[in-house]
Amino acid sequence: MEQKVKEPRYHIVKRADINGKEAWIIRVVAILSALLLCAIITMVCTGDNPISIFATIFKGAFGTQRKTWITLQYVAVLLIISLALTPAFKMQFWNVGGEGQVLMGGLAAATCMITLADKLPNAVVILLMVVTSILAGAIWGVIPALFKAMWNTNETLSTLMMNYIATQLVAYFTIVWEVPKGSGKIGIINQNSNVGWLPNVGNKYLLSIIVATVVTIGMMIYLKYTKHGYEIEVVGESQNTARYVGISVEKVIIRTMLLSGAICGLAGLLLVGGINHTITTTISDGQGFTGVMVSWLAKFNPIAMIFTSLLIIFMGRGASEISTAFELNQSFADILTGIILFFIIGCEFFIRYKIVARKDLGKENA
Repeated sequence: MEQKVKEPRYHIVKRADINGKEAWIIRVVAILSALLLCAIITMVCTGDNPISIFATIFKGAFGTQRKTWITLQYVAVLLIISLALTPAFKMQFWNVGGEGQVLMGGLAAATCMITLADKLPNAVVILLMVVTSILAGAIWGVIPALFKAMWNTNETLSTLMMNYIATQLVAYFTIVWEVPKGSGKIGIINQNSNVGWLPNVGNKYLLSIIVATVVTIGMMIYLKYTKHGYEIEVVGESQNTARYVGISVEKVIIRTMLLSGAICGLAGLLLVGGINHTITTTISDGQGFTGVMVSWLAKFNPIAMIFTSLLIIFMGRGASEISTAFELNQSFADILTGIILFFIIGCEFFIRYKIVARKDLGKENA
């Protein structure tokens, strides 16, 4: 006797196509749902009404002029890192080593500031910081690219491991340069002389925003209108096709990771020389990993990355403000941030797929 296979009532189907309007409606619903859930959790913990909670979220990012500039500065740094990772992702090279590449760029800048402060003029020190930071990030990015190109190693694992090596290098030099001895911290570098501090453009926040704007425009032109951008897209679609049309896949991988690492090194330069004026193992604050999400959510579109970066920074600063305003610990802010990111990432599933109910199930059972 033939046994009937029980079919599920619902099944997941990949969407054939979805227009931009529908995709953004799903994203907006996900964001509003995340905010609503955060408000409910906060209301249960604090007893405050949802309106004050939403006002606190907005206040955390744009409550004062200073907070607004800081938010825009954070957005600029995250955007630069996300743009740096985008060419690699577009050619299907999974570069999750942005964190380490940023750290190495920052370490190179800090090295110049500490060792050359009393030996060279300030302008020369800054010039060397720019060159060495970009070079350090590029080298840190190209190492796993060389292994991938020559021996087809797993780039996800190798770039991830490079993060840990970079972190330990920064930790080592933090102890070597610690001030005062035994503190485990370097402190503000060249606080009295300001040697190696990147110049203020209008105010201390604007330089990062200007650099991010230039990098965004440059990346958009590079990916869309240049031969290199075309080769990256072809390699990402199919390496066999790329080889068939005469593209050197190995050359594209190495060249792209040099660019990716160099831009991450530039972000490290801004963090050390322009924003924090010091170096720590946590100076990038996990943005090397967050940039992966920004790039994917924006579908590798540099302009769309501006809005995804702004959204993530806005949510994160809002969650931190809730934690502070309602006298909750930092773990609570991390919980809210995790909820928000979960909804943002989860909505992409519903953009790519839909859940369909089987209409003929009732007839079969009958």
